[in-house]
Amino acid sequence: MDSFAFDNIFEQERPQRGGRAKQAKRKWREIEALKDQQRLRRELQDIDMLGDFSSSEYEL
Repeated sequence: MDSFAFDNIFEQERPQRGGRAKQAKRKWREIEALKDQQRLRRELQDIDMLGDFSSSEYEL
């Protein structure tokens, strides 16, 4: 491979990777975190025998 061809490799435009894909993944992770919090809150309410569960104590 001569130097001219080698230089052309670095000058080529590289496609932009999905900035939108990263945002979608982040939103999906946020949704999953909210679902986990809701699931935890329901589980805590289910095992609360004394009825003194307060969801404000467990807010993250």
